[in-house]
Amino acid sequence: MSFTKLSRMSRTLVFLFVFVAALYLMLCAALFVFQRALIYYPQPRAIDAPETLTLQVADVQVLVTVRPHDGPKALIYFGGNAEDVSRNLPGFSQAFADHAIYLLHYRGFGGSSGSPSEEAISRDAMTLFDKVYDTHPQIAVVGRSLGSGVAVRLASQRPASRLILITPYNSLEDLAARQFRGFPVKWLLRDKFESWKYASHITVPTLLMAAEHDEVVPRSSTERLYAHFAKGVALLQVIPGTGHNSISESPQYLKLLGAAL
Repeated sequence: MSFTKLSRMSRTLVFLFVFVAALYLMLCAALFVFQRALIYYPQPRAIDAPETLTLQVADVQVLVTVRPHDGPKALIYFGGNAEDVSRNLPGFSQAFADHAIYLLHYRGFGGSSGSPSEEAISRDAMTLFDKVYDTHPQIAVVGRSLGSGVAVRLASQRPASRLILITPYNSLEDLAARQFRGFPVKWLLRDKFESWKYASHITVPTLLMAAEHDEVVPRSSTERLYAHFAKGVALLQVIPGTGHNSISESPQYLKLLGAAL
């Protein structure tokens, strides 16, 4: 092979390398810039509640769908990344008649203003807990999917009476790394929802509910989270025949929630 051909081949390889590297960096930049659009899918509120609580957090108004009830018991619920939490109101009201119910609409969801982020949602969750705690000293904290990360962090920082995690994950970073293989997710992701960091600080009775055929959160992720709880604190229950989004359709769903409360 002549020197000229070798030179042309080398230039072609260099060009391809530069092109691929530039494309990869562009994809990394896009993931970084648009990551929250891939995490949060704001939903409008479908069901009108007997009462709506408005939390004023700095310059943001966060709405909470409420079913009032006198007495010491309350349930605070944090939903998934594409969930209208108001849809839980009829079932929860019937199943938990002796609890006041508070369903938090994340920033940008259900009429709440602002934009969602892990730290913002955590602040809103603590603000809501403190307000509810003034009149209801026995608060069960419930989180589903994305909301499980909100719930476990809150329960590690506030005196919850019970903790229930539905289709929970070890960390959002783990799930993102699985979804975007080959990308430096650890360095790109801003909202990591590292539930495992908070699990070891939980001392109240905790139920983890997993779907048998969860196509979003692998069972291994839930089991890794479960292993971080102190011995005797948590119980892991798998609901057979259900998927990530269909778990609440199982007759066992509200029964397990009720038993845990």
